[in-house]
Amino acid sequence: MDKFLKIVNNNIPAVQQEFDSYQKKYFPVRSPEFFCLELNGEAGELANFEKKLWKGKQVNFKSLEDEAADVFIALINYCNSRKIDLGSAVVKKLEWIDKKMKFLKENGEEY
Repeated sequence: MDKFLKIVNNNIPAVQQEFDSYQKKYFPVRSPEFFCLELNGEAGELANFEKKLWKGKQVNFKSLEDEAADVFIALINYCNSRKIDLGSAVVKKLEWIDKKMKFLKENGEEY
């Protein structure tokens, strides 16, 4: 787990910084609310494709890739607009999950 956390903490900030530079260079300034709404819209589009798959319908795998990428980009843009250090936040959340899983296991429960 420690190796994984180091990878997350060492790489997400660089990705986040590059997205911030890219966004500022090529797109108009947007509010955090815009990016939050965009994130939810993109996640909704991804969910609609999953719903089609769940119903047994055909979905082009490229559509899933495109929407997953849109969700990722929107999340990074949202975090940048709110000055959220996503790497640090993810590490903290994973550490919390790890502690909770250990606690539950010790008590004979599943996460």
